[in-house]
Amino acid sequence: MNQPTVIITGAASGIGKATAIRFAAEGYQVCALDIQGDKLQELQTVLAPGNHLFITGSYAEDTTILECEHAIRQHWGSVQVLVNCAGLSAKTDALQMPISEWRYIFDCMINGCLKSTQLAAKFMQEKGGSIVHISSIHGTRAEHGASSYSMAKAAINQFCRSMAVELADKKIRVNAIAPGFVNTAMSMVDGENELDSEWFKTNYIKSHHLPLRRAAEPEEIAGVAYFLAGKDASYITGQIITVDGGLTITF
Repeated sequence: MNQPTVIITGAASGIGKATAIRFAAEGYQVCALDIQGDKLQELQTVLAPGNHLFITGSYAEDTTILECEHAIRQHWGSVQVLVNCAGLSAKTDALQMPISEWRYIFDCMINGCLKSTQLAAKFMQEKGGSIVHISSIHGTRAEHGASSYSMAKAAINQFCRSMAVELADKKIRVNAIAPGFVNTAMSMVDGENELDSEWFKTNYIKSHHLPLRRAAEPEEIAGVAYFLAGKDASYITGQIITVDGGLTITF
């Protein structure tokens, strides 16, 4: 019996790495795509055995997507799941920055989201599949200096809804996960892990603003991605699943 296959962007670290490990452990062949080639090499050493593929490059670049497509056609021939975990974040100033700099964060994530979806859909045309994009609670909330990032996540949310409608006849489900705080490298702000800061402890551990009083671990987001990819989620599409420890339900 052929092993199921999954494309995971941003697979070398954080949520992407945890997702790659989870899917490989569940018997999937993983196509791991990431711009960090050295960390992809490290990933190879921890994945469960399988006919895995490793592609170094940006998911927003045509050359990377073409390389990924060629490798899949040569080694697999089909794809059942895409989990788009890639992303980037940086402080932006919409009033002061040149628009080209402000748009870089936005364009990279939107282009990558679109290109990875186009790639996966090519291989899902006949038998269907599941596409999961990692969004963020930033898609519905605002933070100082994060306008480009937040707008990209909001756009990804709407893109998921649109694709859920457009791809339904092809039996392709499209959903997104919106994490809150997650214990990854993206928690580093100005050289400090914000999860260790007094600001985080005061606002989210000592107070009521984060009911579970802790950040998520990457594996907890990976588990939701695995659920959305599987048969138990066969009637879920076009949804943004918030996984934030209760953060967005409080005042």
